[in-house]
Amino acid sequence: MQLFRFANPDFLYLLLLLPVLILLYILNIIRKRKALKRVGEASLVNRLIPEMSKIRPAFKFVLQLIAVATGIILLARPQFGSKIEDVKKQGVEVIIALDVSNSMLAEDIQPDRLTRAKQAISRLVDNLDNDKIGLIVFAGDAYIQIPLTTDYISAKMFLSAITPDIVPKQGTAIGSAISLGMRSFSPGEGKSKAIIIITDGENHEDDPVKEAGEAAKAGIIIHTLGIGSTEGVPIPIMRNGKKDFLKDEKGNTVISRLDEDILKKIALATNGNYVRASNSNIGLDEIFSDIKKMKKQDLQSTQYTEYNDQFQIFAALTLFILLVDFIIMDRKNRRLANIRLFKFKI
Repeated sequence: MQLFRFANPDFLYLLLLLPVLILLYILNIIRKRKALKRVGEASLVNRLIPEMSKIRPAFKFVLQLIAVATGIILLARPQFGSKIEDVKKQGVEVIIALDVSNSMLAEDIQPDRLTRAKQAISRLVDNLDNDKIGLIVFAGDAYIQIPLTTDYISAKMFLSAITPDIVPKQGTAIGSAISLGMRSFSPGEGKSKAIIIITDGENHEDDPVKEAGEAAKAGIIIHTLGIGSTEGVPIPIMRNGKKDFLKDEKGNTVISRLDEDILKKIALATNGNYVRASNSNIGLDEIFSDIKKMKKQDLQSTQYTEYNDQFQIFAALTLFILLVDFIIMDRKNRRLANIRLFKFKI
């Protein structure tokens, strides 16, 4: 299997010009029709100018449009990966455990806790270089959303699709997230493994401090990021198309509060840091700056190291289309008009 890519993908934005060209062409047709109406009736004009063709200009425009598209793709330099190598880089392994329970929909962090956390993770991924990153989502249980990878584009794609609906069981099982994170690192010893837990800290399922102690024994550092307010806010939900707030079995509005104590204990158990998020600063960059100070280890990954340009086919296609466009005239040829091929006039 070969990997396809564009060496200059920014040129592909020029494809946005195609709808503009189509619009200009349509406006030009309307202008010409109005001009012909001022000359006389359409039937009379057709008899006065028998060579005029309605189909040829449209066909030539389609050819020109295709030529522009293939020319833009040519500028973007399509390439296929031709050689696969195992590459070793120096970096760290980081697993982010993101709370996706309903309480993360609270809006004390704008626009809401979960959306703001996803935005911060996305910015963090943009700044990664040689490090491996993985993503675990958790609520009543924990699940691997993205295994450890250096494919940052795919990581951001999966990140954007995360909602509380992707987990079948609600709750906040921080201990399960830590346990799964420990098992998700690459095998082998090393001091370059870290877990970042992003949550409001309302643990209802297990003993995360005990799991943090097991992580410390394995040399894994856990940093915690508390997102939310200690005062507490209701959890918005949509009911019958209208905004409402989550209620418990007795009909009381559920208030979600940040539990800083448990998050501080988890971080302390592994010599990690606890950071509290705010509307002005989520704090993920602060945590990752500490992670970057960790001892780097050799990280092995498989990737394409050589790419072959495949622009030739697009160059030939563009030239061929332009040649056909040059040969075809806007008007009918009187000498060829009476030649019949397959009982049709040219």
